[in-house]
Amino acid sequence: MHLTQPQLTTIILAGMMSQYPVAVLVGSITDSYGPSSCSLIAAVLFSTGFGALALEVKNTPDDLSLPSQAAAFYRLTLSFLLIGLGTVFSYCSSIFSASKFFPEHIGFASGSCMALFGLSPLFFSTVATTFFMDKSSGVLDVPSFTTFLALLTSLVYGLGYINLRRFKWPPDFTEETISPEETSPLLGVESPSLQDVEQTCHRSSEQHFPNLSELLRKVDFWLIAFFCVFILGVSEMIIFNIGTIALSLPAQATLLQSMDDSFVAFQVKLISVANTLARIIVGPLADYVSPVNVHHPDNVSAFPRKYIISRFAFLSGSATLLIFTFLWLQVGVQSQSQLWALSLGTGFSYSTVFTVLPSLISSLWGMQHLGRNFGVMMYAPFTGTPLFSYLYALVSASMTHDDSGVCKGRLCWQLTFSVSICTSAIALCFSLILWKRWNGKI
Repeated sequence: MHLTQPQLTTIILAGMMSQYPVAVLVGSITDSYGPSSCSLIAAVLFSTGFGALALEVKNTPDDLSLPSQAAAFYRLTLSFLLIGLGTVFSYCSSIFSASKFFPEHIGFASGSCMALFGLSPLFFSTVATTFFMDKSSGVLDVPSFTTFLALLTSLVYGLGYINLRRFKWPPDFTEETISPEETSPLLGVESPSLQDVEQTCHRSSEQHFPNLSELLRKVDFWLIAFFCVFILGVSEMIIFNIGTIALSLPAQATLLQSMDDSFVAFQVKLISVANTLARIIVGPLADYVSPVNVHHPDNVSAFPRKYIISRFAFLSGSATLLIFTFLWLQVGVQSQSQLWALSLGTGFSYSTVFTVLPSLISSLWGMQHLGRNFGVMMYAPFTGTPLFSYLYALVSASMTHDDSGVCKGRLCWQLTFSVSICTSAIALCFSLILWKRWNGKI
């Protein structure tokens, strides 16, 4: 469709950035009215967005002129915006219902939903290349594929609306018996007395769930928020631009790559695999080594299992992995076959942060407003993603010297990833501060 790199970046960002401004609203709707209404709204938005995208591409002439190009750009941006809105409604519907129904296993519950969410690019890219791609030319039949997506998402989230209406919302929280073993990690002693346990419950009962203005005045909130700006922002920039990053390098097939896969599709699948593995592994692992100090609506909290390490260690690990991934990209990557480390490292770091984030938020500020608080935190990638994406787009555009619109060579992204190494190091420092502040508690 002869779109420029800044136009492509804007269209993709419309799909991603439309999610974050409404995350607080969607989280509040889920907290108050339950996930079924969000599922129904997701069905309408997905069918409209994917349907409009299918019509736009189908009606695009082969000899596209500049005036129609401008109009197509705005219509595509609107389509992706609707799809992005559908994503946040569907995502919140699944994540918050899982988190609130299973508060003591929040890492496993939310991680399982996130794993399926991360698996979707692998699943749909396989469907696309198997059933909707011309094998001889390697060109995807976009109208047919997006029509299929419109019908499938309408069906799935329509059934989700019907199914989730069967369950009571908000779910009942049963008051659990607080034993010395359950509270000993919180107190930091081997065998606390009954008086110690009673004092712990009394202190827990005095905890206060902050309102929005109080939340924004907390130092911990801003440390986590800036961490997410740097880590989630740069990760989403890579995920959305992995195609042009791959095309900037000379082609060289890998042993793992299917003969039917393009290099871009292969990188998408690697990111999806890393997303899925991170969510499957990190969720249960975090529940085991970092049990959540669950806050119930009656303000009583306790550790359900022995505490081993802080959940903030997972944030530090994600930042460290990204730093080494970007260093490898800067010094070692010369062809497309070597991009596997970028795809896997980005996918694993990105998903690790998202997997532990709901449990960190619920441990710090309670379950009662988990949806709202999580939605507020989503303004962090809302800020970071366009910053890194337009940095990449502008650097890439400045290094493009032919009429194809595709930047070639390492200079297309070297400056962007030099900046990303610095910001990831800053994020690592923030996570270490949080780790030290809450070690032994979260």
